[in-house]
Amino acid sequence: MVGNKPSKKKVPFPVFEPLHEYLVKHGRLADLHIQYEDMTHYITNTPLYNIKGKDTFWETVIYSEYDQKWIHQALCNLYALLKTDGDIKVIDHLTVSRIDYCVFGNTKPFRIRIINKLNDNYDHFYVKKTDASRIYGLELEELRSPNSVSYLIDNHTLIEEHIAGLPGDDFMNNHLNVDTFNQIRIAKEFVKFNERCFVQLLGDMRAYNYIVDITPDIEGFQYRIRPIDFDQQSYEGRKQFYLPQYFKENNAILKLGFDNLTYDSVKQYQHEERSLIARRAKISSTRLNSLLSTMVEDVISTPAKVEQLRYELYQHHHNTAYLRCQSMGEIVMQNIKLVVQKEFTQSIIGI
Repeated sequence: MVGNKPSKKKVPFPVFEPLHEYLVKHGRLADLHIQYEDMTHYITNTPLYNIKGKDTFWETVIYSEYDQKWIHQALCNLYALLKTDGDIKVIDHLTVSRIDYCVFGNTKPFRIRIINKLNDNYDHFYVKKTDASRIYGLELEELRSPNSVSYLIDNHTLIEEHIAGLPGDDFMNNHLNVDTFNQIRIAKEFVKFNERCFVQLLGDMRAYNYIVDITPDIEGFQYRIRPIDFDQQSYEGRKQFYLPQYFKENNAILKLGFDNLTYDSVKQYQHEERSLIARRAKISSTRLNSLLSTMVEDVISTPAKVEQLRYELYQHHHNTAYLRCQSMGEIVMQNIKLVVQKEFTQSIIGI
């Protein structure tokens, strides 16, 4: 597959008032104890390498003794907000063991490692800049996928739980050499993941922007692919940008499909996933309609990209309703409408 890069670096979009009201109504806003800007006042940083000595493109940051004390306490409080709705009794035995900073990416996140002092078990969460695109991506992931996400916002700061799993690139490098039965399951999940991204218009799902969750089953394993980067929600104008199959970084996992799936089985898995999306849309229709109505009125891309995407989707679906869409929100709404009506045209993977 050919590469599929964004046209240029995406800029974050502010949270406008209707989206703010939606977040208030659905419990996504909180009075955070620390802001993203506070996290940037570190005094030194060192590159973070993985166990094989490879640069992870994260840096471990160190604060002054005075700042470290209150920052660590504030971060423990944030963890309590995410995990126990602010019950601070649980943080008595928690401590921050490391703070890492991502040197690339749109939101330039801080990753916080929290340690349980009683048993040395650890967990992570993230402190990021607020971006309306990411918020819409997180909400759509919550409402029309099989996954649940936890995050909170305060002004220009967003905190987000860690989504556990193997990074997609690590998974492809080390976990594809399995028996045929499990290879079929991996390929099947990628087909479903491809379909979910295309319906939601979640872009840039190359290998390092998603994880693979592996669950032992009665026979073999079950696999779930989950996005971890939502910055490219409904921003780009090219249809292929919303289909993970077109990223060369995913070629290894795509090859499993070529080797193990037939065209008819791919069609079946796509139909299964669209049916699940339609069912979730109906179950959460009130909240989903509220989100999409807000998204329709918001500006999360450029007019040129909206025009390009609506035309490419018109060509794909042969549906003139796309040509009347004036925003990315309208295009997403039209996608979900077609899924519910069972008129969504499948993507062609070529198997």
